[in-house]
Amino acid sequence: MDIENVNNACSAGASQGSTDVSGSRPSGGLPAFDGPAAAVLDHRGTVVRWTGTAEDLTGFRAEDVCGRPVQELVADLPDDLRGATEMPASGRVRLWHQCGDTIDVTFRTTKVGGSAEVLVLAAPTRHVADHEQGAALLRALSAQNRITIAVHDTELTTVQTNATPGTLDGRPVQPGTRLSDVLCAKDAERLEAVLRQVLETGAPMVRRSQHVSWRHDPARQHALSLSAFRLEDARGRPTGVAALYVDNADQMRARRHLDLARDVAERVGGSLDVVRTAQDLADVLAPAFGEFVAVDLAHSVFDGEEPSKRLNGGDMGNAALAPATAVWPAGIKRGEPVPRLPDHPLRRSFLHGEPVVFGLDDFIAMVKDPQMVEYLVPRDTHSVMVAPLHARGLTLGAITAWRCGRSDPFTKDEADLMKQIASRGALAIDNARRYTREHRAAVALQQSLLPPATTDTPAAETAGVYLPAGGGAGSSGDWYDAIALPSLRLALVAGDVVGHGMPASATMGRLRAAIQTLADLELEPDELLTRLADLVQRLAAEAPFGDRDIVGGTCLYAVYDPVARRCAMASAGHPPPVLIRPDGTAEAVGISPGPPLALSGMPYETTVIDVEPGSVLALYTDGLVERGDRDIGQGLPRLTEALAARCRPDRALDETGRALLADLADQAPRDDAALLLARTRAVPAADTAHWEIPADPAAVSKAREWITRQLTLWGLDNLLFTTELIVSELVTNAIRYGRPPMDLRLIRHHVLVCEVTDSSSTQPRLRRARTTDEGGRGLFLVSQLGGRWGCRHGQNGKTIWSEQAIHGSP
Repeated sequence: MDIENVNNACSAGASQGSTDVSGSRPSGGLPAFDGPAAAVLDHRGTVVRWTGTAEDLTGFRAEDVCGRPVQELVADLPDDLRGATEMPASGRVRLWHQCGDTIDVTFRTTKVGGSAEVLVLAAPTRHVADHEQGAALLRALSAQNRITIAVHDTELTTVQTNATPGTLDGRPVQPGTRLSDVLCAKDAERLEAVLRQVLETGAPMVRRSQHVSWRHDPARQHALSLSAFRLEDARGRPTGVAALYVDNADQMRARRHLDLARDVAERVGGSLDVVRTAQDLADVLAPAFGEFVAVDLAHSVFDGEEPSKRLNGGDMGNAALAPATAVWPAGIKRGEPVPRLPDHPLRRSFLHGEPVVFGLDDFIAMVKDPQMVEYLVPRDTHSVMVAPLHARGLTLGAITAWRCGRSDPFTKDEADLMKQIASRGALAIDNARRYTREHRAAVALQQSLLPPATTDTPAAETAGVYLPAGGGAGSSGDWYDAIALPSLRLALVAGDVVGHGMPASATMGRLRAAIQTLADLELEPDELLTRLADLVQRLAAEAPFGDRDIVGGTCLYAVYDPVARRCAMASAGHPPPVLIRPDGTAEAVGISPGPPLALSGMPYETTVIDVEPGSVLALYTDGLVERGDRDIGQGLPRLTEALAARCRPDRALDETGRALLADLADQAPRDDAALLLARTRAVPAADTAHWEIPADPAAVSKAREWITRQLTLWGLDNLLFTTELIVSELVTNAIRYGRPPMDLRLIRHHVLVCEVTDSSSTQPRLRRARTTDEGGRGLFLVSQLGGRWGCRHGQNGKTIWSEQAIHGSP
């Protein structure tokens, strides 16, 4: 069959909708193209041999075309080929297909060695273009030193790769090798499983992160990004897997840097303790940034003070080491001073706020002492970075990181990262430093405003203990007080001011001073708290508008009388005291608390209880009975039990108080805790005397006679004259200005107390009498003859008292 007949035979099909093949399968069902078509032409251009691939391309069999000129297969023969005696070396033409369509092909020719015959190779132009573009792409990819291309056959044996020295393990990868010949066994097994999945399913794998180690260097891991896809022949049959391994080190390093910066932001600065903040910083950096990390701070920073302008090693001490389980050199110890280093250009960069990176040789050259290097540098160190902790114009200390063993040396990017981390860490440390300074000042102010820890009076011996918030880092307005009152009585106070820090301490000091002043007026507990609440309301009114809600507090005020052996108390929103009797039983005193000091409108109520000598009264603040996991309903029974167990007669009160705070308070309480313990005493009956005063002016002389007998009995003859004068004036005033019933009482201790009580509430007043006045000199004489005098009001009248020192008494 000639070409013309073939064309005629297929013209019907072509006229119904012929398709320009152009290298693709025609609509009639052209066979797949497996490779270039080949034909051999003689010197006249006649086809002498026709291959199977040529038949696949054109649809003509060998017997159809052999012996015919090749020009008959070409549609639209170009002008430059018409009449040509030789085939061009290459070109592009359109060939007839057996079904009548045309095929756009690109061909190449070459002489067959030893003859005039010409070998022609042809392929669809689109296939050739795809091949050329693919080859160009492959060459471009192969030229990338960070991209490794490997072609594996169906057995996952490496067929072709661009891996050259430096791309994988420093040695070329030969065809025929497997991944296990290059990678560690586990890594090779993991990668082959991925490639086998791609080969079996045909689903590509894109950008899968893998960490691998080379067989010759298993200790060091490398980050790779794997992309793999299946290779298929023209008929869709799997022929292997192509894998692209991209060096992911920079991306992974950037991700680690971001993660490290995030960890620093999240984990550093949560504590307001300088050492804890420094340790948090070291724990974040080791081992993520360096195998060993130390944080050194200026000695003054530990105390909350500003460091000197120019720091050297001798001015700093170690604050933190990480990891805690590491074996550190002998010269690096927590809390120990840092040795002073010699001057060096790199160290001067540190003084200007820049991180400094040393190789081991550079560090040795700077130190100039091999023994000092061994003393300071961890084993196997090859790189050291030192970064200043610089904040608010102050250099607080330094971070030192060491890298050892097979880890990479520090880079410029890591120095920049360390500068950012050190800046954030320095701000956190400086915040803790400033907090420490402020709260140490507040604690110092608080301690200076508190009374002595122990007192010893005729009424009781007392011991107070105070635990600031945060284990000493903070303070609020908790306080206690023991105030000696006339007639051997003792006032016991416990209070808690709203707020924390300096304002709370200042408010506490003002309230304590006010209570002492009001206590000198010898007011009843309920009256004293009423006046104190008025003062707090005035303080709140004077405060800035936004701070008025935080001015306030609670207070418990109690007065113990060792003669009557009674204690009167009132509460302004404060927890009740605990009474521990001599037999060891303990209970909370049932009182009716009034409103806190900042509120008004509700009266306070005085509660009076009998107290046996040797009993212990415990006054405390809510920080001792309340915390996050319990309220006062749970904490008060626990405190009562602890007091009953620890308040023994043979144990000192201050020791008992410290033990109680250690048992009951949190390790770092969020609120202050104060505890006041008072072991009561009683004035023996033999040291008191009482006489009822009749409402008769003649009672003055009888009072003098009674005084003479009583002082003679007590052996106080040296006080007879002054005491008779004092009693005469007091009894005269009571008869003249007061109302019955009236009585006279003497109390003997280290002072002699004379008390005259009547039912009148008239306040006596000391005045200066004129020369011509016949009276008005009574209280003036009393004030001159006695050590001190005063007047107190009770529910049923008033008592005027005078004290005289007994010579020889303590």
